[in-house]
Amino acid sequence: MKTFIAAIVGLALMVLATPARAYVVEITTSIELASVADKDQLRDAVESAIVDVLTNAIAFSPTVVTIKDARVVADRMYIFLVIADADGEKTLETISAERPAPSDSEGARAPSE
Repeated sequence: MKTFIAAIVGLALMVLATPARAYVVEITTSIELASVADKDQLRDAVESAIVDVLTNAIAFSPTVVTIKDARVVADRMYIFLVIADADGEKTLETISAERPAPSDSEGARAPSE
């Protein structure tokens, strides 16, 4: 009987507990490079694209915005962003801490002879 009561109490605590919500989003945006003439214009275009994503695509208040990668394809630059709120930032830190460090030879290939 004690086990049954303990199980009911445990189940009730699980049902009543509110899980923490952590928001982490990876999103891609792009800018046209034809109208970019120098570094200042490129910086302004990238900042404008990021502000556009934060204004129109993200419904939470981010605490971190990271450019993960950027690639030029034809006349466009594709910008890969990681955006997270405070709880999402903690989640990313936890995941990074638990990920094993890559070895020096990981991904390296011997030259073909």
